[in-house]
Amino acid sequence: MGIADGGRRAVFLDRDGVINRVVLIGGRPHPPPSVAAMHVLPGVAEALARLSAAGFRLVVVTNQPDVARRTQQRAVIDAMHAHLAATLPIDDFRVCDHDDADECSCRKPKAGLLEEAAREGGLSLVASFMVGDRWRDIEAGRRAGCTTVFIDCGYREQPPDRPDVTVRSLPEAADWILRRSQLEDA
Repeated sequence: MGIADGGRRAVFLDRDGVINRVVLIGGRPHPPPSVAAMHVLPGVAEALARLSAAGFRLVVVTNQPDVARRTQQRAVIDAMHAHLAATLPIDDFRVCDHDDADECSCRKPKAGLLEEAAREGGLSLVASFMVGDRWRDIEAGRRAGCTTVFIDCGYREQPPDRPDVTVRSLPEAADWILRRSQLEDA
């Protein structure tokens, strides 16, 4: 099973602003600085449980450039993910801890994190969804061939270019994904 064939369906999820609250500075989102400061958004646990029960593999794909900038430690990022994995039905975490200048293939808006997860997990990108709250997430999903779901949090920054759907929260995104997948399966 591979990227474009009959692999398993997934919902790829950005972390900050989709699963947990962001820290807003000047209208722009930033990650929480610690596990103690990480707060899961309302309705997220139930939304993820519904997606998981419907057979979707749930994969967090997140840019964490503060590691490269030396303002955050990778161990803290890993502790945050361990905390989330202990409380939410998330199957996998994929992290790009590079900065823009590193020119890696994994930093969104590039599709490297999604493609790697698909290769290693037998996932079909064309049958999968990318849910994010920033233009980089939506562009990464589009480049990977996923259906894109934009959670509009009202940030003061560049909006995404033509997401497949725009919603206000992960529970609303889950509703849309589940309706759409039922129609496709019918």
